[in-house]
This record gives sequence, structure tokens and C-alpha cells, in this order.
Amino acid sequence: MAFIEVSGISKSFTAATGTVRPVLRDVSLSVERGEFASIVGAMGSGKSTLLSILAGLTSADRGSVMVGGTTVRGVRSDAAFVFQNYSLLPWFTALENVRLAVEAAFPDLARQAQLAQARHALEQVGLGNALNRRPGQLSGGMRQRVAIARAFATNPEVLFLDEPFGALDALTRETVQQDLVRLCSSAERPVTTVMITNSVEEAILLSDWIVPMLPGPPATLGAPIAVQLARPRSVAQLAHEEDATHVRGHVIATLTAALGGRARRMPAKPDEDPVAPVALATEESR
Repeated sequence: MAFIEVSGISKSFTAATGTVRPVLRDVSLSVERGEFASIVGAMGSGKSTLLSILAGLTSADRGSVMVGGTTVRGVRSDAAFVFQNYSLLPWFTALENVRLAVEAAFPDLARQAQLAQARHALEQVGLGNALNRRPGQLSGGMRQRVAIARAFATNPEVLFLDEPFGALDALTRETVQQDLVRLCSSAERPVTTVMITNSVEEAILLSDWIVPMLPGPPATLGAPIAVQLARPRSVAQLAHEEDATHVRGHVIATLTAALGGRARRMPAKPDEDPVAPVALATEESR
């Protein structure tokens, strides 16, 4: 059994009108310990719902999620999260934002030890000179570095990433992405990571495996696509790497075929294009 084992997950939501909206159907996924897996799909395809179920924030209607051989029921104490909107407390400094996470993970640790652990995490992402700044005094990239430091300061075994770089400009994005990869691979134990993104390029840059999300409703997952490229990787290198081009083409072809099938199943409304716009960010579309 893989470290993360997802079997037959299905999820629907009921609107205030009583209408049932199916979101996920029979989703299965395996991620080995220490791997970095990215789930790639269009906006609104159900990626965030799936990640929420994997993280124990939302319950599935059917199916199971197991991490380390244990069924997920609620948020695990050894899991960490990084979101697109940083989720920092604006009235606390960067150091205190990170220390609070350390305190939650290790409540018996003395305050000075919590501060030392938080300081070390911030220094690892290049923020040793910004410990006492509040989020409003930091750039977007620096805030996301604080969020990443906060996640790794708790020594997580599992990391969940929800579009973590979507709010950053291209140059800042690549720098913060490299920080993340370095921390995932250089931690005392490899951190098993699941990221959702609508950027194929980002998935290729960071991942061991890319899993296409096939749009519904309800959505499901396609076959995993291996990214067998040497690390470290850079955006410039991947633009000319033949194996990266092959992976990119495979992912995009899988998603395009699925969208075409969706368009055939769902007739367009009057005055509406037969296929809704899709935000799958590739380097060419940025």
C-alpha cells in the first residue's frame, strides 16, 4: 500500500434549492512516501474539493483516504498546508505567525525553543532579516515564504498545497517554487506532497507525478504521468528539454480530450460557446 492511498472517493453538494450537484466520482490515487504529486485541471473542476478531502477538512460521501496505513478522519497532526492567500495573521510578525504553528504542533515545547524553531524555518527561506515585520510590510512573495516556513517549521510528514503560487508574478513564483522544492527534499525526512494547480508548467517543474483531473460533472482522475527529469529543474531548462515537452504534450492532450468529451455530453445553451473557457496555464499562455 502506498503512503497516501485514495480509493473510490465520491462527493456531491446540495444547494439551498435542494438540487444535488455531483463534484467527484470514483476518484482513486496513490502517492508513495516522499513523492511530490500534482493534480492538474481546469478551474472549477473539483481539485480543491479533492484536496480538502485528502487533508481531512471535508468528508467524502463514499470511498476512503488512508495516510501511512491509517484512515483519515479529520486533520492529521503531522500534516501542513500552504494556500494561495497566505492565511497569515496581520497583527503578528512573521516570526510570531510561524511560532504559533510550532506551538500548535508541539504544545509542550518551551516558548524559547518554539521561537528558535520558527526563526530557523524563516532563515531557510531567506527571511532572516524580516523576522519582526508584519504581513502588511512584506511583498506577496515574502508572505508566501512565511507561509512555507510556517508549514515546514512543524516538521510535517505530509504537505498539501492549494494553488500556492497563483497570486505571484512569474519571477517571484519561480524563486519561491525553488525554495519549496529544496525544503521538500532536504528535510530530515522527505515530505510527501500533494499539490493542486491549473499550471502544467508548474507541475512539470515541481512534480514526480502529474495526475490530470478529468472534468465532469462529476470529475474523476486520469492515469498518472511520470515526470522523470533530473533535479534541480528550471523554467528555462524545461522550455528546451525534450522529455519535458513530451510530458507537457501528454498532460495537455489528456485534458483536451476530456474537455472535448465533456462538450459532447453537455449541449451548449443558446448564445453560449460549446466549450467553456479553460484556464490551464502553460508558459506560452502567460
